[in-house]
Amino acid sequence: MSYRPALPHCLTLQVRYRDQIGMLGQVTSAIGHAGGDIRGIDFLSASRGEVTRDLTVDLRDPEHGEQVVEALRALRGVRVLHVADRTMLLHSGGKIQISPRVPLSNQHDLLMVYTPGVARVSQAIHARRERVFDLTIKSNAVAIVTDGSAVLGLGNVGPHAALPVMEGKSLLFREFGGVDAFPLCVVAHGPDDLVSICKAIAPTFGGINLEDIAAPTCFEVQDRLRKELQIPVFHDDQDGTAAVVLAALLNALRVVRKDVRALKAVISGAGAAGTACARMLLSAGAKNIIVCDTAGAIYRGRKKHMTPIKQWLAERTNPDDFRGSLQRALADADFFLGVSAPDILPARALKKMARKPIVFALANPVPEVPPEQAIRYATVFATGRSDYPNQINNVLIFPGLFRGLLDCRARQVNDRIARAAARALARVLKSSELRPDYIVPSVFDRRVAPAVAEAVARAAIASGLARTHLPRT
Repeated sequence: MSYRPALPHCLTLQVRYRDQIGMLGQVTSAIGHAGGDIRGIDFLSASRGEVTRDLTVDLRDPEHGEQVVEALRALRGVRVLHVADRTMLLHSGGKIQISPRVPLSNQHDLLMVYTPGVARVSQAIHARRERVFDLTIKSNAVAIVTDGSAVLGLGNVGPHAALPVMEGKSLLFREFGGVDAFPLCVVAHGPDDLVSICKAIAPTFGGINLEDIAAPTCFEVQDRLRKELQIPVFHDDQDGTAAVVLAALLNALRVVRKDVRALKAVISGAGAAGTACARMLLSAGAKNIIVCDTAGAIYRGRKKHMTPIKQWLAERTNPDDFRGSLQRALADADFFLGVSAPDILPARALKKMARKPIVFALANPVPEVPPEQAIRYATVFATGRSDYPNQINNVLIFPGLFRGLLDCRARQVNDRIARAAARALARVLKSSELRPDYIVPSVFDRRVAPAVAEAVARAAIASGLARTHLPRT
């Protein structure tokens, strides 16, 4: 397998230069010599012996962009008029908006959509509350709630800086699941605040997606809300990650011809994602799981660096009572899952694993083990990044999962539903499609969300959690 890293930084450079043969070649050569990759050249204008063009250039990072700009400015007869960061431009003004679903073209329309006609609708809902699903946006609305305390790759940046991330997630909900998701980035001081906020907004929404909330707050908030609300509450960083990991693992096991029940799994990370993945693997039949944190393996009786969640893991994992480091735990392991921190494991440590090892290094943007080195030892290798094959991305689960929950108007979401979502995702790929570098579908595979939605709705109905008997078509 060969990998080409993606170029995450892209600039549009507006340059003006003398209208002479060879000048465009000098400009493009300067960009190339500085390491830039030109994606496009657009002619803008020509006047008074000068030409103005826009050049779109892929770069490694912002510092590399500055180097390319300086290389152009050093050319005689060339002026850099404007530098635009294409990512910033894409986000300018936000990425989402609210659009009407019904026409408003005359006074008659106005009388129906607002006063006085809307009063009849309010009275109908007051008389029978369940009609709110039929007569309002609630049947297709999800709140994405975060306090910005654990934004992926950024940490505790707060609710304001979390907003563009949640906008992006809203866009993915709509694009892949047809779900109207609203980013709600809130100022909250602990779990009590978050629980109160979610309970206060619940009448508007058919589901709540908790996002980027630090552990252990995220555990308490989800547990309390699931007991107190009659709409599904899903912490995507926990159960969404776990569902995609299980789907990818099931297909990876089909590739290497191993059984999940005979698996030795080692998980690096005992936070929200690591705990949820361990729980998901246990529910799928795995029996030998070792979870490691910065202090090494978690085991029964460990006294230092323990929390209630780690105590839960100690009681249910590590059946052989292994005590030691992450590297030692990898001996004869079939599966390594990293949901922890960058560069914590040298690739040579993977040599100790069992035959045909499976390695998921999901720390983002820098995985636990260097990908270019890890692929020498791993039969199946996956990351959380889009510039490598086998991207373990939650977008493969959450649009379809909430689509299914909304379709059957579910009161709750449970482990059975999450497992159904994972298995449906795994089944999207036929046996003939599977290979070591293709164990999960592309995020743009339009088969994914409908398959997940149908499985989720049926699991919710079978669990007695649905308000309707059959999912809507």
